[in-house]
Amino acid sequence: MESDIFVGLDMGTTKIACIIAEQGENNVLKVIGVGVSPSDGLRKGTVVDIDTTVKSIKKAVEEAELMAGVDVHEVCVGIAGDHIKGKTSTGFVAISHDNREIAQEDVDRVIEVAKAIQMPQDYDLLHVLSRGYSVDDQNGIKNPLGMCGVRLTTQVYIITGQAARVLDITKCVEKAELKLSGQLVLEPLASSRAVLEKDEKELGVALVDIGGGTTDIAIYSDENIRHTAIVGLGGKNVTRDIGIGLRTPLEKAEEIKRKYGCAYQPLLRGGERLMVPAVGGHEDREILREGLVNIIEPRVEEILSLALREIKKSGCQDMLGAGVVLTGGGAMLEGMREKAENVFQMPVKIGVPSRFGGLTEAARSPMHATGIGLCMFAADGARSKGGRKKSKAKPINIIAGWLKRYF
Repeated sequence: MESDIFVGLDMGTTKIACIIAEQGENNVLKVIGVGVSPSDGLRKGTVVDIDTTVKSIKKAVEEAELMAGVDVHEVCVGIAGDHIKGKTSTGFVAISHDNREIAQEDVDRVIEVAKAIQMPQDYDLLHVLSRGYSVDDQNGIKNPLGMCGVRLTTQVYIITGQAARVLDITKCVEKAELKLSGQLVLEPLASSRAVLEKDEKELGVALVDIGGGTTDIAIYSDENIRHTAIVGLGGKNVTRDIGIGLRTPLEKAEEIKRKYGCAYQPLLRGGERLMVPAVGGHEDREILREGLVNIIEPRVEEILSLALREIKKSGCQDMLGAGVVLTGGGAMLEGMREKAENVFQMPVKIGVPSRFGGLTEAARSPMHATGIGLCMFAADGARSKGGRKKSKAKPINIIAGWLKRYF
């Protein structure tokens, strides 16, 4: 048995998630494996312990392999962190053909000119994203091939990352005995691929992906990327605040956040109580849920306010006809949408990965937006090359995965 498979590896601060998907009908991906392991070797998108990170990668991949019944050899990997930088650049070329018709070589040349910017030596190029073309005085052209003109102009958005941090992530993947399928993908771009609709990108939308260590932002308008940014705060900061404020172990603080947490005070019902596990042998104690929300809400407001500051800095705030889409594990907190609407003063929705089949219950969650998006990126790249990576299923793993799920 052979399958056309694509694998996304989301390397986050709190978790490493592996999503395995296979090509279905009409190019719709079908998720066949999901693996998640705690991430202790990364901090805010940066590798701080290679060996620990490698172990986490192997554990997540093995869990996904067991469920899917396939061997994983290549992965599409995401990258984030406050070292990521985005810059707009413009390039233009003269059309040299006698008939003035624009050919693919002209498009390739103008992109090469646009991306020929001076870049710090310690930075690597990650993405060159076109914002469209102009032919002479005609603007807003998506595909200039076959058109006639004298001058072709394009504007591109260039994304770079610090070379050492890119190399550390690559090294971890290779030490886990895996191969990168293409370049590293900026995580908010991957999340956007999974949760944003075409009409949202056309009207103007800001994706805010609240992860464990960072909050990633991608802004679209007229279907083109306008701005990306990374805020160095995420869900782990909320957990730490709970641990300190309630004097409880961080592991218990995370459980309390997931079970009782709320980001918006008006949603509370009066008199709700919860038990807080103590630290250092002290007795557990009971508190009002209101006290927990008084810890969570200020930090959430800070994270969202910093995201809003980045949106304003981009100059795109008035272009967001579709408002804001929240995704990532942090978006799952009760009251997050209501609090975000209060901060952003525009419509907000929770972005959930869609347009895929298979294990939808396991993967259709904001926390897997990046992983699903990475699979989609890998599939897009394979289709552009005219083929897909083959992977043989392992019958023993199919049986083991079945036993694990049902017994």
